[in-house]
Amino acid sequence: MVEAIPKTRGLGSGQPPLLQPQSRTALPPFAATAAVVAILYFARDVFLPLAIAVLLTFALAPIVSWLRRFGVPRLVSVIACVLAAFGVVAVFSFVVVSQIGEVAQNVPTYQSNILNKVRALKESGSGEGIIDRLSGVIERVGQEIDKPEDNLAPAAHPSRPDPLLVEIFTPQKPIETLMNLITPLIGPLATAGLVIVVVIFMLLEREDLRDRFIRLVGYGDLHRTTEALQDAGRRVGQYLLMQLVVNVAYGVPIGMGLWLLGIPNAILWGLLAIVLRFVPYIGPAIAMILPLFLAIAVAPGWSLVLWAAALFIAMELVINNVLEPWLYGSRTGLSPLAIIVAAIFWTWLWGPVGLVLSTPLTVCLVVLGKHVPQFEFLEVLFGNEPVLDPKERLYQRLLAGDPDEATDHAEEMLETEYLVDFYGNVAIPALLLGEFDRARGALTDEQRTRVAASAVVLVANLNEIAGEEADEEDDAPEDVTQDDGEPADELPDGAGKAVLCIGGRGELDNAAAAMLAQVLTVQGATVATANHADVEPSSIRSLPLEGVHTAVIGFLNADSLHHGRFLVRRLKRAKPSLRVGVVLWTDGAAGDADKLAGDLNADFAAFNMAGATIGALTDAPAVPLKAAKRKVRRPSQAGRKSKTA
Repeated sequence: MVEAIPKTRGLGSGQPPLLQPQSRTALPPFAATAAVVAILYFARDVFLPLAIAVLLTFALAPIVSWLRRFGVPRLVSVIACVLAAFGVVAVFSFVVVSQIGEVAQNVPTYQSNILNKVRALKESGSGEGIIDRLSGVIERVGQEIDKPEDNLAPAAHPSRPDPLLVEIFTPQKPIETLMNLITPLIGPLATAGLVIVVVIFMLLEREDLRDRFIRLVGYGDLHRTTEALQDAGRRVGQYLLMQLVVNVAYGVPIGMGLWLLGIPNAILWGLLAIVLRFVPYIGPAIAMILPLFLAIAVAPGWSLVLWAAALFIAMELVINNVLEPWLYGSRTGLSPLAIIVAAIFWTWLWGPVGLVLSTPLTVCLVVLGKHVPQFEFLEVLFGNEPVLDPKERLYQRLLAGDPDEATDHAEEMLETEYLVDFYGNVAIPALLLGEFDRARGALTDEQRTRVAASAVVLVANLNEIAGEEADEEDDAPEDVTQDDGEPADELPDGAGKAVLCIGGRGELDNAAAAMLAQVLTVQGATVATANHADVEPSSIRSLPLEGVHTAVIGFLNADSLHHGRFLVRRLKRAKPSLRVGVVLWTDGAAGDADKLAGDLNADFAAFNMAGATIGALTDAPAVPLKAAKRKVRRPSQAGRKSKTA
């Protein structure tokens, strides 16, 4: 059974049209943005519970819908989900608080181990080790801070002694003591109660809230609003649910491993690992520091610390490289830098709670930017989707004179594509962007030269991949079928054929000719290249046409076709048996190619890389050169009379 090649090669697709520069997206006024941030900051006591309630609504809505499909009444399913969720949170909080109290009681018992390790570190180095130096610096700084200021002006009464500090102690009544204990808890309990009530009403009135939001936006954007709501609910709900699954799969083994290692309060560290892993990047590090510090305090040696660190590192590797990509990959739609910036912003805005909520809140902003044109800049700043097309990205790298990064991007694409597809769909359109900029005067001569030179270096860097594809062509069987049983499209074999690729009018045309030459080389042809200066009238006779089967002239600019007609005639005069083809690197149909070939007296014409390859490797004989139409001037009357006489 023949195994199909994993790459796909499309011959029928033409070049994408040359895109005009898009208009810039208008950003919201700076004053409005600053006002929104100020409102969120100063009214955080109001917006923070609402944000928590909205996110919990997104997370619990799929569970409520699932219960509704089994016939459970709406009110019962909503209350059951909310009570179950907050019951789990309450039990979780109770266990954490009790474990923290137990750790605080046991801390004094670990003091001797900590002191012994400090002494061991001091004794391991010389007398002037780093610990001694740091201790001396801290001691001197403390003495300097406590030193009285002798240079101050003398007091008005130097003989008067310093006043004595007197503290008045008033015994508190039992009611006052109880109030002092309850008052700090009133705020968190009130916030939790408010969140519970808001979540219940949001789940009960979910459809009504959706309709009101759609009406607020307007009926004209009904499809866009519906898609935005569904996208936001899907992204946030999936993120919260999958992140909870991942965190539990991370925290439970951590707790069990720490318990097996003998570290006290392993339940606490496992639960904290579950919670802190909601905090991007820095959460797992914080969850690891506390157990490691306790491992230092518990055991007299260092082996327990090393085993605990190995446990955390192993779990991070498994979760990051196996479980997370398997469960949700990058479903949040946020770039890694956006997650860090969002964490900093929401922490500044709403404190530690904002840090935990930073990722889901930013997901909502990205969804808003995706579906609302006025906020498109949010998706551009925080999204993980490429903001430039591959051809625009390649052109930018060529314009910057960075062929190495351009090669990296090309190699990524060539993992799933062939050279003919990459050059036809990405590289040639990138050169078309450069030609468009040159034609409108936006590209200087220096920049044009840099783009062309970088493109030639890119082609040279891809020689190794071209060799691998050539080996695939040699090893491939004659009859290759696709997965659906249909015969696969293949470019013709170029063995025994010699082709000359010529840049038509400029340096960018030369770069396009080098790309075509590499594709023809992959097909087994013997290929040479010539630049636009080599086909000038004074130089065309020196072209190495002996043994060449076909010459292909490429143009990026359609206005150069008049010049192409003269090049075809010059080449055919230099060698009548030579097949000469013209490639105009733009969109065009097969019928247009035949018409263009006839107008130019060329053997073939093409508009894309695949068409140029097929035309260059065809065995058809050369089209004879047509006689040029010459206009003969009529003789004047005086000329006729003199001729008659």
